[in-house]
Amino acid sequence: MQQAGLPLLVKKVLDRALAGLGLVLAAPIMATAAAVIATSMGRPVLFLQRRPGLHGRPFDVVKFRTMRETYDANGTPLPDAERLTPLGKFLRSTSIDELPQLWNVLRGDLSLVGPRPLLMQYLPRYNREQARRHDVLPGLTGWAQIHGRNNVDWDARFALDVWYVDHWSLLLDLKILALTTLTLVRRDGINRRHHATMYEFMGSDVRD
Repeated sequence: MQQAGLPLLVKKVLDRALAGLGLVLAAPIMATAAAVIATSMGRPVLFLQRRPGLHGRPFDVVKFRTMRETYDANGTPLPDAERLTPLGKFLRSTSIDELPQLWNVLRGDLSLVGPRPLLMQYLPRYNREQARRHDVLPGLTGWAQIHGRNNVDWDARFALDVWYVDHWSLLLDLKILALTTLTLVRRDGINRRHHATMYEFMGSDVRD
């Protein structure tokens, strides 16, 4: 279902209202997280990364830092598993690291619900069907997140994203938000097995 008209307007209003409320309610947690990160890992406490938004347009997503800035002798960052700290693992498992993204929702970069924004370098690797995930605003959580989060392979994840694009409704968004709460409580699918973070998407065998 195309996101347009009154339903899209309601979605945008709800996004900003709930994001503003969320920032106020989460302020004590965010302040505590910032202080602990600054003490254990130093500054900066926030991590900015360019991500593709609606129609692939780039924006800077903001998160709490979860990794040390450590490099090998050639100046190349060490693997994620070696840079991810115990504090970082906790922040990721509780999704506290993603709370600053409520600011992105307030700005209109993100929606509360939509396909998760991935990496800019993935854009040319998508086939035509997978690229449809960018037909809607990316989100803090989405249909793929409540169906395995990082514990599903890329093809399945993109299929879930495109299904959301085709079946979007306000009721579906509310369902996803409710189920996301359960997923966070259970800490399901945070890491893919044998990977500290989701492994890199290198492209599909079928391009069209």
